[in-house]
Amino acid sequence: MANEQGTNDTKIPTSTLGRTGLKVTKLGYGAMEVRGLRIWGGRPIEESAADRILNAVLDSGINFIDTANDYGRSEEFIGKFLSKRRNEFYLATKCGCTVVRRDENTDDTPHVWTRENLFRGLNESLARMKTDYVDVMQLHNPSVEQCEEGDLVAALQEMREQGKVRWIGISSTNPHLETYIGWGVFDVFQIPYSALEREHETLIQKAADAGAGVIVRGGVARGEPGVGLGNQDRWAVWEAAKLDELLEAGESRTTFLLRFTNSHPGMSTNIVGTSNPDHLRENVQAAGRGSLPQSTYEEAKRRLDEAAK
Repeated sequence: MANEQGTNDTKIPTSTLGRTGLKVTKLGYGAMEVRGLRIWGGRPIEESAADRILNAVLDSGINFIDTANDYGRSEEFIGKFLSKRRNEFYLATKCGCTVVRRDENTDDTPHVWTRENLFRGLNESLARMKTDYVDVMQLHNPSVEQCEEGDLVAALQEMREQGKVRWIGISSTNPHLETYIGWGVFDVFQIPYSALEREHETLIQKAADAGAGVIVRGGVARGEPGVGLGNQDRWAVWEAAKLDELLEAGESRTTFLLRFTNSHPGMSTNIVGTSNPDHLRENVQAAGRGSLPQSTYEEAKRRLDEAAK
């Protein structure tokens, strides 16, 4: 596995991904940002740029990469540019997706919740990424009803029995998340969370207490509007809570959010996507500083609670 030395010799803290026992860097990489297609606001990316950013991720010391079968060219690029470094990182992907063609510019990416489609996605993902297995296979946000009707957990367990998947998980949100935690079958949960989106804050801890690993997505709220791709309405919470007053000297809003997310005791890794090497370096340096001081973390939550009233 990759060492923990990040860009400019910054050491990224690690955490155990729940019962999997995998020692993952608390900063992971969300590879949706190299999808290269105009789906969900995506932007074209040259192959050379994808090569550069993906290898920079591993060179920085990050050892966890998350993608999905419907993330455009993401899996293709991972296979093309990182397959020779497969022993340096843990790889997570998702199934239930349908194919997005290179010539499609759409936000309509329906999912099909059948065993056949889950296995189609698995085998396609393995071929694209030029690997024999994925460390974590996640259902890509089905409802409880869809999961039960399609017997999807059994399909994941069959993948694991075949040796193509090491651990099984699910990307989910309310109102389904609590039920899934209660089932006790998922080794890993992927859950949206940041200081600006705290709906699942207690459920993250509940999942961790049940022994599961927790992958946080959206941990920097997609970056500050005008700098990143964050939503202006969501970022209005920052202003309302006057979080600028808690920034350390030279600290950006985005790096504060990253450290806030990494301060949650139940999270395992915080997948942050970027195609910009400068932003990657900033994220690595922020993660290397560790969690926020406990007093700052508690004060930020107090202000956010007050702003929400």
